[in-house]
Amino acid sequence: MYERDIIWAPLADEDLDRLLDHLDKNWGPAVSIAFLDELENCIELIRVSPEAFPVFYSSQKIRRCVVTKQNSLFFRVDANHIAILRLYDTRQDPNDLFFD
Repeated sequence: MYERDIIWAPLADEDLDRLLDHLDKNWGPAVSIAFLDELENCIELIRVSPEAFPVFYSSQKIRRCVVTKQNSLFFRVDANHIAILRLYDTRQDPNDLFFD
């Protein structure tokens, strides 16, 4: 087992920007910072042991990490890196979740 590089997909970057903007506007920078700390902890766990997280979408080998009860991180592992695909608000319609 080795640590792979983390790569953020454009959709995941957009998700994170939107979420941080929402947190800043509604709850202030302290909440945004706390969320980023939690997200960083989750990413470290994924980097070290990605197989510890359940497969969410088996045909595309997408796994899910629950960051907070409102947000999940979806990722895919390959031989050289881990691709962060989405940071998704769990209160949204799951039928709207896509990874392209």
